[in-house]
Amino acid sequence: MLRKTDNNGQAMQEITSQPEPSQRRLAADRFLGGVEQRAFRMAVMATRHRDEALDIVQETMLSWVSHYLEHAHEAWRPLFYKVLQSRIRDWQRRTAVRRKIMVWLGRGGDGEDQHANILAGIADPVAGDPANELANRQTLERLLRAVERLPLRQQQAFLLRSWEGLDVAETALAMGCSTGSVKTHLSRAMASLRLSLGDCL
Repeated sequence: MLRKTDNNGQAMQEITSQPEPSQRRLAADRFLGGVEQRAFRMAVMATRHRDEALDIVQETMLSWVSHYLEHAHEAWRPLFYKVLQSRIRDWQRRTAVRRKIMVWLGRGGDGEDQHANILAGIADPVAGDPANELANRQTLERLLRAVERLPLRQQQAFLLRSWEGLDVAETALAMGCSTGSVKTHLSRAMASLRLSLGDCL
């Protein structure tokens, strides 16, 4: 912090050193580039639809820039995921309403489920060993299916804590709940995943 003084050494104005707008914008572009693909995979897990997931991520990025760009850099990641999870919940509410309307109209379900292959980049297979590579890929597929079956809040807690590496407080901010709720959702998610995957988890 810089302090401007008069001739008598009296403080007249405090000036806080802040990045230039262009520098902040460049930093934001780097940040968004770093989280975009991971956010997309999370959205695909929640929606099971690549186009819907892409729309959610784009809306998240625009909203984050509009509302949180001027926040401290260390707050960017949890705030970004807060917006993302809010957009996912909004999408699920809209989808539930559309499904009810379709049932009322006698048009049935949503048609063929579009299950996207989002395994690429989640983990690197063991190089040079086809047997290990196959086993690793099968384990990832089982994990993906198990995570997709979790209730949304458990899915969010698991992905944000175990995949994105957010701490409990950051996860609570992203999910809009208390730290105690995060721990509860994560504990239930882990119990469900262990039951589904056994020794693989």
